[in-house]
Amino acid sequence: MTSTVATPKWVWMLLVAAVFGVSSAGALFQQVDDVPPLLRASWRLQLTSIVLAPLAMIQWKNHGHSLKSRFFARDTILWLLAGGIFLALHFGAWVASLDETSLTHSLLFVTAHPLIIVFGMALIARFSLSYFRSPNRWEIIGACIGFVGAALALVDLGDEQGGRTVTIWGDFLAFLGAVFVVGYIVSGRVLRKWMPIFLYAFPVTLIGALLLIPASYFIEDDFSTMGAFGWLQAEYFWWFLALALIAGLLGHTGLNTCLRYMPPLVVSTSVTMEPIIGSLIGFALFGTGLPGFWTWLGGPILISGILMVIFGSSQEYTNNETVEGLDS
Repeated sequence: MTSTVATPKWVWMLLVAAVFGVSSAGALFQQVDDVPPLLRASWRLQLTSIVLAPLAMIQWKNHGHSLKSRFFARDTILWLLAGGIFLALHFGAWVASLDETSLTHSLLFVTAHPLIIVFGMALIARFSLSYFRSPNRWEIIGACIGFVGAALALVDLGDEQGGRTVTIWGDFLAFLGAVFVVGYIVSGRVLRKWMPIFLYAFPVTLIGALLLIPASYFIEDDFSTMGAFGWLQAEYFWWFLALALIAGLLGHTGLNTCLRYMPPLVVSTSVTMEPIIGSLIGFALFGTGLPGFWTWLGGPILISGILMVIFGSSQEYTNNETVEGLDS
């Protein structure tokens, strides 16, 4: 594991920029809320896949026959499809939550996936101890604290924050987005052991974008007026380009670059600041409002629980086991 002492200064600068990039997505999505959420999610992934395509082509040309053959193996295709499906479900649920609850609540609950991973580990380990480890003490305590924080934040139901009312449905959609992102993380963990970042990110992002088009067509009434590629319209193009370049390329790809030079614990811990930074971005640039009293109380407790889970996972990582991280 690379020592943080030897980490180049530019990597620390990139980490800060990447965290701010990722954190900006929620506020940016809310500025185009006249677009239905599933279609909005598809547009974001479409433009991101276009940005990723030339980078994926460069990596494809720079790798040999063995990797290319493995890329088209049956298991690889299935994992890529799974990653794309879960990415579509994640973005669809999360973007919908931004229309149904406050920005802060949406960001808090969608970043709670480490708590879900601990719960899933505990459940699966009961039935398959030989293949999955049980959560350690730090992870269990952190998950319990995190869920207490989430419960406290829910007391703010009905509170209006920056034109958005906190609702149980909106918070549930954000939490559902966190559940779905776990499947995306698992897919990335399997494939990124040998697959370069852009060769993974491009097809998964493209699959997610394409799946959301028919989903929007069958579910959302405004699809016919907006169109599958409505982001090409001048009134939307710059917003979605910002989402693709700032939140996508700088944010997610930047975080994956940082993972090459610093411990996963540092990167994962930094990302837990997304609800705070994202709320501040929304308030400062777009007037999205400040959270209510119970969110101020429960939010930091929720984040503290997530940090404990990350710390507990890092202890397993130092013992040559997997620590949950980030995949773009």
